[in-house]
Amino acid sequence: MRIAVDAMGGDLAPRAAVQGALLAALEEDVSILLVGDREIVEDEIEKLGASPESVEVVHAPETVGMDEPATAVRRKRRSSLAVCAELVRDGRAAAMVTAGNSGAAMVAAKLLIGAVPGVDRPALAAVFPNRRGRTVVLDVGANVDSRAEHLRQFAVMGHYYAREVIGTSRPRIGLLSIGEEHVKGNDLVRDAHAALAATGLNFVGNVEGGDVFSGSVDVVVCDGFVGNVLLKSTEGMAELVVGMVREELLRNSRTRFGGWLARPAFANFARRTDYAEYGAVPLLGVAGGCFIGHGRSNARAVRNAVRRAVEFGRADVAARIRAKLAELAAAGGPLAADAGA
Repeated sequence: MRIAVDAMGGDLAPRAAVQGALLAALEEDVSILLVGDREIVEDEIEKLGASPESVEVVHAPETVGMDEPATAVRRKRRSSLAVCAELVRDGRAAAMVTAGNSGAAMVAAKLLIGAVPGVDRPALAAVFPNRRGRTVVLDVGANVDSRAEHLRQFAVMGHYYAREVIGTSRPRIGLLSIGEEHVKGNDLVRDAHAALAATGLNFVGNVEGGDVFSGSVDVVVCDGFVGNVLLKSTEGMAELVVGMVREELLRNSRTRFGGWLARPAFANFARRTDYAEYGAVPLLGVAGGCFIGHGRSNARAVRNAVRRAVEFGRADVAARIRAKLAELAAAGGPLAADAGA
């Protein structure tokens, strides 16, 4: 399996992207296509002193900057982002990974890879830690405005990502609202509730924000505006809590000693809430894998993003989504009740 990695994308590129890709190539059964300016990328590989045979450099002389508009990728067709998407489209790579301009990455994926038949709008799916494992939340920013039918498609996509990549055997799907009662929420939520109930998936009804972290649900569906606010708020709160705990532990000699004793627990907490642990978020609904990482992704984040992309490709998630949506369209309504195929 081959994964295309945008070597020029991200605040810490090319060093972090190249180092993370090399680590993944050494640890995983995967071939890496490092996409970027050949001279720059090869120079980074030489500096790092490692060049696995499973790594190939694909030349892309242009770069889409982090501060450029998302549409810049339309005119920069030789950019690392565009070339990554073309590699997936042409079947040379199973998925692409980038920590670059997220808006441009979504445009490139939609424009060059294309959507899975039956998907009106691809969605970004983030993985949140919960008390029992992980919760998939989508959409977290690809679509500010959505209709009930879009949320139904999000539920199908989230189901297969949670099952095939996260490893949840029968994902429980919830609809994010302001209360558990089916009459709660705005018009979109009420219409979406009826649509999701008719899918044949394991839809458990409306859920509230706290359920994302309680472990009572495995997939949470919402529109991109709400999902992005949830994502950014959670990131900010996690950074605040870690910072406050660190500040208190360093307050005096007694707290420093207590902190030293509790180091393993705090390290595990920090790891579980660190974006680098999950690597990147997938853009579900495109006809191939597209994983978009945080702009400040380090080498560990890139390595883990490649791991997620490999899992996605091996499970052939895009094909499973396509098959289920085709089944839904053919039936003119509900999916088959087993939803386990």
